[in-house]
Amino acid sequence: MTLRLGRHRFDDASLVMAIVNRTPDSFYDRGATWAEDSAFDRVAQVADEGAEIVDIGGVKAAPGGVVDEDEERRRVVSFVERVRTAYPHLVISVDTWRASVGEAVCEAGADVLNDAWGGADPALVDVAAKYDAAVVCTHTGGVTPRTRPHRIAYDDVMADVLEATLSYADRAIAAGVAPESVVIDPAHDFGKNTVHSLEVTRRLPEMVATGYPVLVSLSNKDFVGETLGVALEERLTGTLAATAVCAMAGARIYRVHEVVPTRQTLDMVASIQGRRPPARAIRGLA
Repeated sequence: MTLRLGRHRFDDASLVMAIVNRTPDSFYDRGATWAEDSAFDRVAQVADEGAEIVDIGGVKAAPGGVVDEDEERRRVVSFVERVRTAYPHLVISVDTWRASVGEAVCEAGADVLNDAWGGADPALVDVAAKYDAAVVCTHTGGVTPRTRPHRIAYDDVMADVLEATLSYADRAIAAGVAPESVVIDPAHDFGKNTVHSLEVTRRLPEMVATGYPVLVSLSNKDFVGETLGVALEERLTGTLAATAVCAMAGARIYRVHEVVPTRQTLDMVASIQGRRPPARAIRGLA
């Protein structure tokens, strides 16, 4: 199935979604792109590096200071307008669970509503349908937005992931979202401990088999740090290992901080699979 993200269409391609945080307190960049000009410079950088999508967020996922709907709109709406004007061919995604914010950013030119909180606001799918936008349907185990999981347990974590994401996808399509604009996401670390995140990575082919394009957000996550016993600044190697596993399984979209290493990993996997020729192949021919 062709993947359609707003006005953009993609066939058999792995897409890189670069993270752009309009927040002063994100776990990884710690406010590096809080200032609007810094965030815009980040968009310019990742577009130049080859990212097909930018994912703009105005509220960090972790617990922290209250960010109400008005403040979230102040952080993202005019910025989406600025990016849309400067980069008409770039896919713009907005990381929000609020329908009111979703409506405002779609009016400003967003192509994708990336709901990291699993349908906490059920009206978000109606907004996506109204504006012919794509929607990312995530699994969070029912946790409240901006809370961490506490002793969460599943009889079968992947069965729960499939039930939740496919139910969300069905609701989106029933609301009028085009089937080719529905993406599912296991949401590593969200509503999951490290063992759960490792299992959904290992069993990702079960999500791919549904026929929906799968998005993975692996970049520098806690499950990588806990698995390897490394600090936040040392998680790239583990992130790329998980990326390679997900690419072999058939995931389509990769939400990341580091664009170039991710693209190289995806290209290498595609070449191993025979889907991409080497950039050059002269060894042994002379």
